[in-house]
Amino acid sequence: MQEIGMSEQIEVDAEEPSREGTLARFLKVDYLRDLILLAAWIAIVIVFSVLSPYFLTTRNFMNIGLAITVYGIAAIGSTMVLISGGIDLTVGSVIGLASIAIGAMLTMGMPLGPAVLGALLVGALVGLINGVLIVQARINPLIATLGMMSIIRGFAFVYSGGVSHAIVSESFGFLGRGRVAGIPLPILVMLSLYVVAWAIMKYTDFGHYVYSIGDNALSCRLAGVSVKKWRYIVYIVGAVTASLAGLFLASMMQAALPQAGTGYELNVIAAVILGGTSLSGGVGNLLGTLLGVVIMGTLDNGFTLLNVPAFYQLIAKGAVLILAVFIDQLRTGGYE
Repeated sequence: MQEIGMSEQIEVDAEEPSREGTLARFLKVDYLRDLILLAAWIAIVIVFSVLSPYFLTTRNFMNIGLAITVYGIAAIGSTMVLISGGIDLTVGSVIGLASIAIGAMLTMGMPLGPAVLGALLVGALVGLINGVLIVQARINPLIATLGMMSIIRGFAFVYSGGVSHAIVSESFGFLGRGRVAGIPLPILVMLSLYVVAWAIMKYTDFGHYVYSIGDNALSCRLAGVSVKKWRYIVYIVGAVTASLAGLFLASMMQAALPQAGTGYELNVIAAVILGGTSLSGGVGNLLGTLLGVVIMGTLDNGFTLLNVPAFYQLIAKGAVLILAVFIDQLRTGGYE
């Protein structure tokens, strides 16, 4: 075998695309995809505006904003998980568990601040367990989180006795029903969280490592990056955002519901993938996720105004998810 000399090796390395060039191409792709998503949403708005006289109103758009806050907040953490090359199916169950946790702590007389912190810590514990199963036990993320999804939901039903409990707290109710300058507080919180998460993913080491691990975990490990540690953090962040979403849902409903969040993992994953995050990891952005969430919420709202039966809406959601995955596979060359 002929050995490659030092000069030849340098020439080979020089031919490889620079990191800056690769990032620039990714940014251009994201920018174009986000524009396409925005155009698709505008088209959907136009169609529903023609079909329903009640769609194109300020009040209805506020309703859409409120409706998407729960799985919109949860989608922030799920985006990070998918970019890192993982997947988390426990989102809906964590929403329900957080609802039960905050209800139980407020019923016991705990102040609002510590109760909220406690519910978020419950979510963090779930994320830690997910990390142990995936990172240490090396169980496939799909299987690990699928099993945890069932365990968490079952625990929520067992602890609550399978019944809902009212949450009587004006301060907690303001979290989901309050308004600031006429705009519902949950919408403002969700948008603020997207701005913060976008900045974290773009400008911090955490964001850099999440993208790098999703793109090539082996290279990161050889470069000295603690891949296990960052995967733990990603799953914890994903579960904490799901817990926060559960708090907003409980506040909106003013009740602790063990069934809260059932099926939300479908909405969340569909929105994230529709927003351009790749199932294979390494690619995605928060702006795309927000657009995906808005599109899913607009479709839900429009179908409801048109009195489309719920089971047809489930078919539509499943079709959107499959279409989003298909587009992702075409973009990444998954069928070659």
